[in-house]
Amino acid sequence: MFRGSYVALITPFTNGELDEAALRKMVNWQIESGTHGLVPVGTTGESPTLTEAEHKRVIEIVVEETAGRVPVVAGTGSNNPIEAVEYSRHAQEAGANGVLSVAGYYNRPNQEGLYQQFKMIHDAIDIPVIIYNIPPRAVVDVLPETMARLAELPRVVGVKDATGDLSRISNERLVVKGEFSYLSGEDLTAMAYRANGGHGCISVTANVAPALCAQLHEACGRGDFASSLEIQDRLAPLHNALFSEPSPAGVKYAASLLGLCGEEARLPIVEMSEAGKERVKAAMEFAGLI
Repeated sequence: MFRGSYVALITPFTNGELDEAALRKMVNWQIESGTHGLVPVGTTGESPTLTEAEHKRVIEIVVEETAGRVPVVAGTGSNNPIEAVEYSRHAQEAGANGVLSVAGYYNRPNQEGLYQQFKMIHDAIDIPVIIYNIPPRAVVDVLPETMARLAELPRVVGVKDATGDLSRISNERLVVKGEFSYLSGEDLTAMAYRANGGHGCISVTANVAPALCAQLHEACGRGDFASSLEIQDRLAPLHNALFSEPSPAGVKYAASLLGLCGEEARLPIVEMSEAGKERVKAAMEFAGLI
């Protein structure tokens, strides 16, 4: 099972080009800081605006630099299932430990269409698949009954739940049979998600607070919710600040304050406003990160 604090890695750019040196630096810093797993080229990694070559190269770099120290779950989803299969096969060939596959955005498929797309991806590869359910971005919602049906496929092993509905995990646990990794996709409610039976989080905040995020989930794993709440209270202003403007502008600015990479993002994401930057900086200070 996939458990703990997984980071939804940002993709660093310099002058419009992939900054490979910064990416390698971030991978090593994440692992040294206690992060339990890496998720490159998801939404936070700006997958919608990466070229095919960049998308594949980021996965290759992360797998190579990780060198088996922690799992790598590569973002390979698309609203085009043919493209999703191609990216998923590449991730397997590159050595990823699993793939994160998003629900078919924009096309607005019904539940049967969602199931068939995920099954097509599942059948094309031999590594685990995590379903990425994010109705606010994808418009469509993978309902609990469909998740249960998908969980019957041998390599569909978990979900990244970004529904924003804390009752969803309870309803899924009622119908999903067997072992399944329940991962939150929302930092601010990740602790509450764990209290409802979750196993971890694919986190944006972990890009800049990997040690604290890892400690929070380790405390949850021990059933020490008092300690995890202390960490949550330190991080809550940062969770909010990073999403006060369209992501990943906030987390890239925060990463720049730590000297990890520049704050450059790709259009249509623009640089954070000065007010937004002040909010992020204050939250970083409050958390003791700078």
